[in-house]
Amino acid sequence: MAKRTGLYPGTFDPVTNGHLDIIARAATLVDHLVMGVAINEAKVPLFSLDERVEMLQHETAKISKDTGVTISVEPYENLLMHFAEQVGAQTIIRGLRAVSDFEYEFQMVGMNMQLNSKIETVFLMARAEHQAIASRLVKEIASLGGDITHFTSPYVVRLVHAKLAANGVKFAPRPGKVVALKRGLSKSKAKS
Repeated sequence: MAKRTGLYPGTFDPVTNGHLDIIARAATLVDHLVMGVAINEAKVPLFSLDERVEMLQHETAKISKDTGVTISVEPYENLLMHFAEQVGAQTIIRGLRAVSDFEYEFQMVGMNMQLNSKIETVFLMARAEHQAIASRLVKEIASLGGDITHFTSPYVVRLVHAKLAANGVKFAPRPGKVVALKRGLSKSKAKS
């Protein structure tokens, strides 16, 4: 029987519990899962490409061990369908959170089918508890001092806080909360 290879592409900036849920479920559908870390100049990532690759390698190691599925993490900056062909993927895995995701993804599938009709796209709905999670929102919440522990792993929380601190965001610990003290804001200019 031929090896079933799936490709789950994304920017993963940072990896969220929603991503991890889709990765674990995708691993039950394939023999080998390639995590394609996109280089997208239109998005300004918090983490460098190398940091995102390392983050995904760390976060997928347990899933790979638990499922017995090999999971590789590879950066790409070319057309998704060309990358899928390059890694030998028969399936592209996409996670859906809401109807708005479906509209965009539906359009992408149509275009991708024109480029290579032999590669199928499989949509996995995010579990209810993960449907609102978006990397963009996780970064915003963290940068404003909110608690992101419900949205990503403890490892990624530490990385996000360290990266934001390196970018000048100072955190003031409060019991049960994390409060960011924004760089360059005096008390009179800070929003109440």
